[in-house]
Amino acid sequence: MKHMTCCYRRLNIIKIKIGVLAIFVSIFFLPSYVPFEKLGNNMFTVILNNKEAGVVASPEEAEEYALEARRRIASDSEELVLVEGDLETVGSEVLWGKIDAPGQVIDNMVEIFRSDVKETLQRSYVVKINEYMVNLSRKDEVISLLQAALDKYDSESRYQVELHLDPARELSVLTTQIQNQEEAVEEVQETVNMEAGIHADLTEVFAAVEPAKEKDFEDYDLGLISMEYGDNIEVVEAYLNEDDLTPLGAAIQEVTQDEEKSDVYEVVSGDTLSEIAIKTNIPMDRLIEMNESLEDENSMIRVGDELVITVPEPKLAVVRQEEMYYEEDYEEEVIYVDNDDWYTTETKTLQEPSAGHRRVIAVVTFENDKKVNQEIVKEEITYQAVPKIVERGTKIPPTYIKPISGGRLTSRFGRRSRPTRGASTNHKGVDWATPTGTAVFASCGGTVAKAGWGSGYGYVVYINHPDGRQTRYGHLSKVLVSPGQTVSQGQKIALSGNTGISTGPHLHFEILINGSQVDPFAYMN
Repeated sequence: MKHMTCCYRRLNIIKIKIGVLAIFVSIFFLPSYVPFEKLGNNMFTVILNNKEAGVVASPEEAEEYALEARRRIASDSEELVLVEGDLETVGSEVLWGKIDAPGQVIDNMVEIFRSDVKETLQRSYVVKINEYMVNLSRKDEVISLLQAALDKYDSESRYQVELHLDPARELSVLTTQIQNQEEAVEEVQETVNMEAGIHADLTEVFAAVEPAKEKDFEDYDLGLISMEYGDNIEVVEAYLNEDDLTPLGAAIQEVTQDEEKSDVYEVVSGDTLSEIAIKTNIPMDRLIEMNESLEDENSMIRVGDELVITVPEPKLAVVRQEEMYYEEDYEEEVIYVDNDDWYTTETKTLQEPSAGHRRVIAVVTFENDKKVNQEIVKEEITYQAVPKIVERGTKIPPTYIKPISGGRLTSRFGRRSRPTRGASTNHKGVDWATPTGTAVFASCGGTVAKAGWGSGYGYVVYINHPDGRQTRYGHLSKVLVSPGQTVSQGQKIALSGNTGISTGPHLHFEILINGSQVDPFAYMN
């Protein structure tokens, strides 16, 4: 009896051990549980588009399930589907834990994707003009948009735009080609004639025998002869949400309407600010505001200066050529006769000009409404213009430098208050205050005409220069040169002082042209 009781006890212990073992086996080998190993993260929570989609055993499984979810969504639609997916896995290390069945995780992903999916209703086209882009729904709308830019300048619709695949691009990119409808018909007719054979041969024979005859004015077909776009255009097929598409009418308005763009105007001979404002159709105050170099309407401008201006231009530029007839008065270019004995500042008119008259056929190039070039192809002179003939010097004239080093400018050339009794109110030179004994230099090389006492000037030096000008240096304390002496530019000729009618130690300096004083600052380097 005792023996049997022991056996039962042993059997119960064995059953308990088997049960415990079975539990551990199920924990480590059933597929819904993750075995625990000290190897780091072994269970991962899947976050898709900031929403929890389930728990998986590895990031690779999450990516595989996401791919399957995308396939399911795409298979349910006949159109291209854009699925936005931001996939993230958050790992954790557990002793044991339950993962979700693959089907459940995929179903959850499908639901999340469907809430964020973007599905196109039709194939679309992205039109890129330089940096500007617009999205249209159909190819014919693209053609209508580009055609509208041409029709702005082609009232007879002689030119039509076509779209063709760009052979130079690896991707499927469409490019534009503008076709002259009249030329297209002529090409077709020429093809038919060539196929006829004999007609084409006879045409070539007659063309070779008959000499080319100069065209008369009536032989020119005036008007548009060519059109092309002035900007780079690319058209790419795409699949877009309907909200991303632009209505055709709005797109045409955006592309063809004028908007203000910055440009540069180069000042030419004869220009004034008021004339430039009229030429560019910009108010004077706006022109001054755009250019820091201009202070007011009286600001000085020189030939070659560049001014910032604004011009109205559309997003898509159209370059066209027109054959035009006009009559005009014209002038011949000036004929110059060089004189090597004269300075470049010396000129003499040998023949006065008179305008002529001519009839002209010209090819004029426009960019939008702006004329950019003109080439005369036929000209008939009604009466000849007479050119202006000018004799001019070729020698570089001498330069003039400040006659002292340093000094403080105390009186400029022109009207002033009388500084002391006996002084002039119309100052004929420039004064620099400087201590007595400061070295005075020849402003320009030449011959000393006078050196000595000069009444109101005190001690003074006059120098005649090769270009016919004369310089004077007054109120000196000591003269270091003599009349008839030749001096070079920068040579020391005297010491400054306070002689004559003077308000204090200073140098008075003059430049004279034909015996009359001029502002020295206009001629000094």
